[in-house]
Amino acid sequence: MLLEVTELTKAFRDTMAVDHISCTLGNGVYGLLGVNGAGKTTFMRMLCTLLLPDSGAIRWEGSDIFSMGGAYRKLLGYLPQDFGYYPDFTIQDYLLYIASIKGLRPAYAKKHAEQLLQQVGLWDIRKQKMKKLSGGMKRRAGIAQAMLNDPQILILDEPTAGLDPRERIRFRNLISEIADKRLVLLSTHIVSDIEYIAGEILLMKDGKLTLTGTTQELTASMPEQVWRCTVQREQLDHYLQHYQVSNIRNTADGVELRILSASCPMAEAVPEPATLEDVFLYHFGEKAGADHDIL
Repeated sequence: MLLEVTELTKAFRDTMAVDHISCTLGNGVYGLLGVNGAGKTTFMRMLCTLLLPDSGAIRWEGSDIFSMGGAYRKLLGYLPQDFGYYPDFTIQDYLLYIASIKGLRPAYAKKHAEQLLQQVGLWDIRKQKMKKLSGGMKRRAGIAQAMLNDPQILILDEPTAGLDPRERIRFRNLISEIADKRLVLLSTHIVSDIEYIAGEILLMKDGKLTLTGTTQELTASMPEQVWRCTVQREQLDHYLQHYQVSNIRNTADGVELRILSASCPMAEAVPEPATLEDVFLYHFGEKAGADHDIL
């Protein structure tokens, strides 16, 4: 099971949305991590054959996916950021409607839809109309429709956008449950969504894959040390101007800072293990002197 991407590019006028991306994806969960506008959605839409690349190739088991046509799409499940639905359909009717579009046999579709409704926790409200669902329930209905054809490739674009922390945890657990024996590519700008479920993480910036690897490999590759120190409030502006500060927290003794720096920022600073969030902030976050929120 291999999805091979080679020198993939896509430009919109003067903007290079995807810039010569190459990667090989196999069985497991992959996290595509980057800020909004990094090119994640354009990349995923090409993987779903919804956009044609300007150059490069995407191959599934050695075959070009655009030449495979329907044979490839039968292997694919896709949850876009915003998916369409008829608001007066019940959840169950919505799934059966999508199953008919995908060409699934009615008997199989009915049985599999029932199984998926139970798996995503919507069975008890299956007769409720789509327009009355909360954001988290709609996302769960969305992943159920993406799983209707039991896809070998599951592509999820910002699946937890707009969800509260409890729904995000539920969604991550659901992904872990369904990820066995398939390729799952999950894009997000929320680090915690993929930190514990993705076997490999792809950092995307300005249309390019800047770094790939496991969480451990990415944190080990950090070129700067993470330091924790407490400073007086009147010293805060100095540290914000001269260091990349990933976190600020008020304490009884002053202001506790989490600083990314190649050298020790002060004698009392204590080194800390780097996290995936530190890696994200190093590559995508605020620079010294930027505005910060104080917690």
